[in-house]
This record gives sequence, structure tokens and C-alpha cells, in this order.
Amino acid sequence: MRTKSLIVLLPLMLVACAQGDPLDTSSSEEAPTVEAAPETIVVGTANFPEAQIIGHIWATALDNAGFTATVAPGIGSREVYLGALEAGDIDIVPEYAGNLASFYAELPEQADDAAVRDTLAASLPDTLELGKFSPAESADAYRVTAETADRGIRTIGDLDTLDHITIAAPPEFAERRYGPPGLTSVYGIDPGKITVRPISDGGGPLTVQALAEGAVDAANIFTTSPAVTGKGEKPDLVILEDPLHLIPPQNVVPVIRAEELPPGALDVINDVNARLTTSDLTEMNVRNVGAERAEPATIAREWVRSTR
Repeated sequence: MRTKSLIVLLPLMLVACAQGDPLDTSSSEEAPTVEAAPETIVVGTANFPEAQIIGHIWATALDNAGFTATVAPGIGSREVYLGALEAGDIDIVPEYAGNLASFYAELPEQADDAAVRDTLAASLPDTLELGKFSPAESADAYRVTAETADRGIRTIGDLDTLDHITIAAPPEFAERRYGPPGLTSVYGIDPGKITVRPISDGGGPLTVQALAEGAVDAANIFTTSPAVTGKGEKPDLVILEDPLHLIPPQNVVPVIRAEELPPGALDVINDVNARLTTSDLTEMNVRNVGAERAEPATIAREWVRSTR
């Protein structure tokens, strides 16, 4: 690896994934240049805490295995950090499979894990390659209260049993393929029954509170969100099952510069990635956004130590 001189965008305020789309990494901030020695593996991340936590997990595991690694956090939008990866300014980034596939190609409707993998295999640039998919996934999800679930609403399709469906979600959700259009095309729900209540906190406390208080029937809240209200309360919510794959899989996956990592480095990443779960990400996000306000690097080091 040659000497790296990369532009690292200043991280946004350390908000949790529940307070912003963990897959939306747009930013207009400018930032300083960071230098890395030729032998250093640079792990780049998007500018939200969950990605930074994952990046620090990988860097910690690499350091423990005898490599030298550093984290370049908060590298702007997907276009920016993937461009930096292809240019050789960074060596590896954490990505989310479904959105990565959608970045390079058009995912088929109702894309399952196999469709996502096939799309990536056909569309990923030759200069890049993937590590192994982690069991950990951070994806859009429909959530309802436990009380609603107890009335027999356990899948997204079961929402059709309601006379009217009001969903708390970001404004853009109304046009997303996994929003009302997909409820109709995939699950056959009458579009006239669906109303989106726009709340611009990316499935955060205001969205959770609207659901908990019964102001809406369902809400778009990420699978790894701590799902706490603005009052700090954690209501009993249930993620609806998605048997028809309205929402594509979003498993964490390493993206690296092809054949550029030192021998054995990707094996270390794959090994630690295989132990990471969605529940782990949720718990780590809680540590970051909750009363503890733990830093991503601290959270990552302690998780790696606990799983060795």
C-alpha cells in the first residue's frame, strides 16, 4: 500500500442511527487531510455512529492480529467514500448489502439475499471486492406496538386487516419502493388505506413516541435502532415480518480494494464480522445514544474484547 493522503469529512453530530438514516451519508462539510503510513490499513467509514463503531471493531481486530490499522471516520456520502476506496485513499469500508447493490445496479423487486448477492456479483467494479456478509443487519423495518401485534398483526401484509393504516416515517418514505408503493405492489394493500405521517427524525424519538402513544398504527424504524422515545422511555415494539421481501437485505459487508490488503487481513475482518449480530449493533447503538454516551472506539474495543 502506498502512502495515503485522504480527505476525511468531519463527522456529523454523534446522533444514533435511530435519529438519522444509517444508510444516508450525505454531507457538505469540509475537513482536514489525514496522513497514513504505507503499511497502515485505513478503515474508512460513513458519517454516522454505527458505521464508525463497525470501523473501529475491524481496526481493533486487525491491531490485535498484528496488523497496523487506523480509522478514517465520517467520509461523506456513499459516492465519496466509495470513490476514495477506488482511488486507494482508504483500504476498506463497512457497507450495507442491499443499498450497495442498489448503488451500482437496479435491484429487482422483492430482492432476497440471493438477488442482492447476484446483483453485487454482476455489478461491483473489478477494482473492488467483498468480504463475507455478516449476520448483522441494519435495515428499514415496519414496527408496531406489542398491543397491535397481539391483535394478529405479525407481518407487513397483516396491516391490510386494518381499516386504515397510518405510518410514521420520514417524508421521503412516501415515495420509496419499500413504502406505500411497495405495500401496494408487493402486499396488495389498497393505496387509499395508507397515510404517511411525515416525521423528520429518521425513525428516532419523535417517531417512536408517535407509535407508542397510538398516534399512528405503524412506524418506519431501523432494525438496529434503540427505539426510545423523546422521554427516554423504551416502549414494547415489534418488528413486522417481511415474508415477501419488500425490504432488501442490508447485511453488513466489508468492501475492499481488490488484492490490496496484506495477506490474512481480510480473514481477520471476516472472522470478527461473522460474530457480529443485529442485536450487538442495537446494544452498541444504545450505549452510544443513551445515558452512557460512549464513544464508538470505546464501544468497539470492549465488544472485541468480550468476543475473543
